[in-house]
Amino acid sequence: MSTTEDMEKKLQPEPAVSPIDDPESVEKQKVRGFFATIRYYEEFLDRKLGIESNSLDRVLPENRDSPSSVVMALMWASATMNISCFSTGFLGNEFGLSLGQTIPIVIFATLLGAAVTGWCATMGPGTGLRQVAISRYSLGFYPSSIIALLNVIEQLGWASVNCITGGLALSAVSNGHVSVAVGVVIVACISLLFSFVGLRGVLLYEKYAWILFFIIFMIIYGEAAHRANLSAPATVTGMTRSGNVLSLISVVYGSSASWSSIVSDFYVHYPVDTPKIKVFLYTTFGITIPTCIGMLLGACISSALGTNPEWATAYESGIGEILKTIIYPSGFAKLLLVLLVLSGIGVNCIAIYSGALSAQLFAPSFAKVPRIAWSIVVFGGILAIGIAGRDHLLDVLENFLSLLGYWNTSFFAILFIEHYYFRNGSLANYDLDAWNTPSKMPVGYAGLTAFLCGAAGWIIGMVETYYVGVLAAKIGADGGDIANELALVFTSVSYLPLRVLELKYVGR
Repeated sequence: MSTTEDMEKKLQPEPAVSPIDDPESVEKQKVRGFFATIRYYEEFLDRKLGIESNSLDRVLPENRDSPSSVVMALMWASATMNISCFSTGFLGNEFGLSLGQTIPIVIFATLLGAAVTGWCATMGPGTGLRQVAISRYSLGFYPSSIIALLNVIEQLGWASVNCITGGLALSAVSNGHVSVAVGVVIVACISLLFSFVGLRGVLLYEKYAWILFFIIFMIIYGEAAHRANLSAPATVTGMTRSGNVLSLISVVYGSSASWSSIVSDFYVHYPVDTPKIKVFLYTTFGITIPTCIGMLLGACISSALGTNPEWATAYESGIGEILKTIIYPSGFAKLLLVLLVLSGIGVNCIAIYSGALSAQLFAPSFAKVPRIAWSIVVFGGILAIGIAGRDHLLDVLENFLSLLGYWNTSFFAILFIEHYYFRNGSLANYDLDAWNTPSKMPVGYAGLTAFLCGAAGWIIGMVETYYVGVLAAKIGADGGDIANELALVFTSVSYLPLRVLELKYVGR
C-alpha cells in the first residue's frame, strides 16, 4: 500500500462502537422504571454472588448445581432447633398434661407432620418447581393464589414468632435495658440482610449453623434435664384430658406440617434422578429429630415449674429469663442466649425467602416485582406482627401453629390424590414446561371446592383462643382440636369425585 493511501486511512475517523456490539450497554438501555432498575441490579448480583434473581423460573435439569444431599436434613436442623420449638414444649404443661403424656405426643405428632412435609419434598427435584407452582397442577392456576397468600401469612407468622423469642432472649441478656420490642426489630433487621443472599446463601448458612445450636441445647439439657418431674400427674382428667391431648397433637403436628407448602422451594437444584426415598427420609427425620430436641427440652423444664419456685418466677418474665436462670454461670448464660438468637435468624431467612417467592407467585403481575422488593414487604409484616404479639408468645404459638396444620393438611391431601390417582404417580404425566400457562393448567373447580370443604372441617373442629368449633367443643371442658382430622376427610372425600367430573367435562 502506498504512503498516500496510508495517510488517508489514518485521517479517517475511528468507527464508533455500536451499542449492539456491547451487550452490557444494550442491557443497561433496557432498564426502565423503578422495578426494572432493581431487577437489573438483582441480576448483576446474581452473576457476581449467586443471589438467584430468577428464582421463580423452573430450574432445568441441565442448570442444576447438585448440592450435597445431606443439606436436605441439616437445613431443617438449623431451622427447627431454636427457641420457638423450645417454647412450644411448654404447651403440654399449659394444657395440664404430665411429662409422661407430653413426650410421646411430641415425638409422634412431630413425626406425622414431618412425614407430610417429607412427601411434598419429593416433588421438588423431579419438577424443578417451587411448591406453589406445583400446586397449580391440582388446585388450578388461579386458585393456587390462595395457597400463595396463605404461604405469605404463614411465613410472616413463623418469622414473627422467632423475632419474639429472639427479642425475649436479647431483653434477658441486657437485663431489660433492651426492650422486647427493640429486640424484635434487631432480629428482624438482621434476618432481612441475610435473606438477600438468595437460596445458595440460605443453604450454606443452614448447612453449618445447626452444629452450634445442637451444642447449646446439649449444654442446657445437661444443666436442666435432671430437674424434670416425671412423677407429677396430669392436672386434667377424663374427656378434658382427651380434648387437651388432641389439641396438643394439633399444635405439634402443625409445627412440622407447616413446611409442606414451601419445602420444594429449597430442593429445585437437586438432580432429577435423586431417589425419592432419600428425599423423604432426609426431610422427615431432618425435621423430626431437631424439633423433638427443642420441644422435649421445653417439656422437661416446664414439668419442674411446680416444684422449682425460682424457675417458675423466671418463667413468668419470659422464655429468655428462665433460660438465663437455668444456665450457669450467668455470664455464660448471656453468651448462649445471644447465640440462640441466631437460631431464629436461620428460620427467618427461610421464611422471608419463601414468603417473597409466594408473593411473586400470587399473580402474574406480582411476579414483575423483584424478590428483593417483596422481601422488604414481608419484613414490614414481620415487624408489625412481632411487635404486636411480643407479650403473648404462648397464645401466638398455640393458635398460629394449629392454623398452619389445618390448611397444610388440605393442601397435602389434594396434591397426594392428584399425583397418585390422576397422574399415576409419575412426573411424566405433568407438562412441566406449562407451569406458568393458565390455559394448560386445571381450571381449579375441583381443587378450590375441595379446599373450601376442608376449610369447613377446620371451622367446626378447631380449638383456638377466641373460637372453638361446634364439634371440638363437645370434647371436654376446653374442647378437643380435631380440625386436621376433619380437614383430611372432608378434602379427600370431595376432591376425588369433583376432579373426575372436572376432567370429564372440562378436560384438564
